[in-house]
Amino acid sequence: MGSKTLNILGINAFHGDSSACILVDGEVVGAVEEERFRRLKHWAGFPTEAIRWCLDEAGLKLADLDTIAINQNASSARMAKVRFAVTHLPSPAMVLDRIAKKRKRASLANLFASEFGSAPRAQIEHVEHHLAHLASAFYVSPFDSAAVVSVDGFGDFSSGQWGIGNGTGIDVRQRTYFPHSLGTFYLTMTQYLGFPNYGDEYKVMGLAPYGKPVFIEQMRDILKVADQGSYALNLKYFRHHREATEFAWEDGLPVFSDHFSDKLIQLLGPRRDRNATLEQHHMDIAASVQLRYEEVFFHLLNQVSESTGESALCLAGGCAMNSVANGKVTLNTPFTKIYVQPAGGDAGGALGAALVAHFRRRPDASRQTMTHAYLGPKPADGEVAAAIRDREQDLVSSRCDVAERETEEILDLVTDAVIDGKVVGWFQGAMEWGPRALGNRSILADPRRTDMKDILNLKIKYRESFRPFAPSILREHVAEWFEQDDDVPFMMKVFTFREDKRTLVPAVCHVNGSGRLQTVTAESNPLYYALIRKFHEKTGVPMLLNTSFNENEPIVCRFSEALDCFLRTNMDLLVAENFVLTRNSD
Repeated sequence: MGSKTLNILGINAFHGDSSACILVDGEVVGAVEEERFRRLKHWAGFPTEAIRWCLDEAGLKLADLDTIAINQNASSARMAKVRFAVTHLPSPAMVLDRIAKKRKRASLANLFASEFGSAPRAQIEHVEHHLAHLASAFYVSPFDSAAVVSVDGFGDFSSGQWGIGNGTGIDVRQRTYFPHSLGTFYLTMTQYLGFPNYGDEYKVMGLAPYGKPVFIEQMRDILKVADQGSYALNLKYFRHHREATEFAWEDGLPVFSDHFSDKLIQLLGPRRDRNATLEQHHMDIAASVQLRYEEVFFHLLNQVSESTGESALCLAGGCAMNSVANGKVTLNTPFTKIYVQPAGGDAGGALGAALVAHFRRRPDASRQTMTHAYLGPKPADGEVAAAIRDREQDLVSSRCDVAERETEEILDLVTDAVIDGKVVGWFQGAMEWGPRALGNRSILADPRRTDMKDILNLKIKYRESFRPFAPSILREHVAEWFEQDDDVPFMMKVFTFREDKRTLVPAVCHVNGSGRLQTVTAESNPLYYALIRKFHEKTGVPMLLNTSFNENEPIVCRFSEALDCFLRTNMDLLVAENFVLTRNSD
């Protein structure tokens, strides 16, 4: 008689990018961020809607769960906490803030009871924050053994851990504790540069190529390297270690106060107001921040490589979202292979916690490689047609035609529209897990047009002009177009375009000649692959411009949200399943 089915729910709660995932006998049945249901970016708190969807997707009830795993363990790093309290004497407000957060997190069973009508019978397992990060990358990677590195702001009093993953075990060999943090360095400089929102670090990453690292010596004073590959902040420039500056939640949105002290302003000059014009001074600081981050990051990775002897690397944590640095790992370290799963930041902690719980119970179980990110909600039968009928009058008012087409017709029609300079909303199948649109919740356009960035920002995105758009490229053509040749299925690496190709695709080639690419295969997404291949047949260019299907909001989840976005913007086409909605410009 076979063993009982093992049902495990993993959650990331009480932090930004709240999320849930469901494992059935180790298989990832579904994974989704709470923001996609709440429609508030980086939604924080308890992921009730994500949990409900995961249970529905797996055909389970709360009572069917064996384990609920959360990516936090308040009992971690006790001695480090004591040492910090004795040596740094944090403010009473900071201590009370931490106690309040600990109590909230300890009431997990009560939250389930209030939200779902009964307390769960499942065992609740608290998994240390960075162990969950490491597991989220290694356990779904293609490697039997690898160096594992997690680096972020803070979680369970640590900002980083690294070691070795082997089979179904993870051996943590080194940690960096609060208050030192590579993620906090980048967050603090992001705030200083006038980008105050949670998750704005990618804006600094996009701004950096416009500047020169003339402030690198100041950055080296702010962030230093330490023994065994670690790093240390010069704490005179920070205040997070002595005041209650941690994240709080207002209506589910993560908010936080400034992490930098007046000493940083004395060093670099006045902070930029969020509405002030970006000047060369700010671009140079951004370039210096990115360079110093890379210097310290590669110092860490080289030490990890030396101490582990591994050729493969699995990255996780918020810093694993620095796709610019990720793309340079094999150029600056001995590592020859790198894997970052699609939700490398805190959302991915839900997956990692669930996987840790699974392999603790079944250490001899086989692992499954995550080869695609299409793990979220998909339209129910008839959902798209019903939504179109419900909005018939709005579509008429917007002068939109609706037609059903066969797949081959759609591929021809969409590629012709893109070639004609049109902007296409592409809504197909299951939503992506993680922050990147990867061909199922995407807005598509022609990468060859010099004016396409302006067209997209005018019609839909309304975002800063310095931020680049990404190319989705057929996997077999990467070496032809980029200076590196590797799998990048989740858009987690930036590569440099070959010099002779840059002028051919100006809409996806950043100012420094780089692109944050997504490699697409027929196995991972047959329809999206066929669309790009059709565009390649017509143009000789094996890629499309791919940006997320949203307008200053989370990526659309349900078709009704895609339809709303289409109607309130100037998108030209919306394709969902076999329906094609066309906005008439006559």
